[in-house]
Amino acid sequence: MTKEECQAAARYWEEKDAESVKLEPGKLRSMVEEYIQSSNTCALATGTGDYVRCTPIEYSWHDGCFWMFSEGGKKFVGLEKNPHVCLAIYDRYEGFGSLHGMQVMGLAELVEPFSEAYNDHAARKKISLEFLRKLPSPMHLICVRPTRIDCLFSDFKKLGCAPRQTLLLEETL
Repeated sequence: MTKEECQAAARYWEEKDAESVKLEPGKLRSMVEEYIQSSNTCALATGTGDYVRCTPIEYSWHDGCFWMFSEGGKKFVGLEKNPHVCLAIYDRYEGFGSLHGMQVMGLAELVEPFSEAYNDHAARKKISLEFLRKLPSPMHLICVRPTRIDCLFSDFKKLGCAPRQTLLLEETL
């Protein structure tokens, strides 16, 4: 593949999306949140320089963010140096008429153990602080604030819109 062919392939969705019928933003946000809450596992991609890691991990969704407890692992190589992450949530492929998946770009933050946010998330997960304090190594908490969510839902077609929709969110951390 030539450089030009690769660049054209990279622009494919930008060009297609520019002409597509968009869903009303409030309805899109509602459907996005419903889909996020219908699952609890994602693939979290982190990286720095020429190092990239993609980790399946359980998440919770609240306060407009993804929250993930982790004992550790190679995902922290990227998280230490680069807050930009991507995560994916998707259903098993059963055909074009039942596509459900999303790609989330966002900013990750490592939450200080036993801070107010950490303690709040532990309570939401029904994990006692006493239990967390007794662990031989700390349980880390990753918070991902989404900045862009690209969805591919066949359901959007039933609403008269393109099956691919993008929700842009505030970039803050």
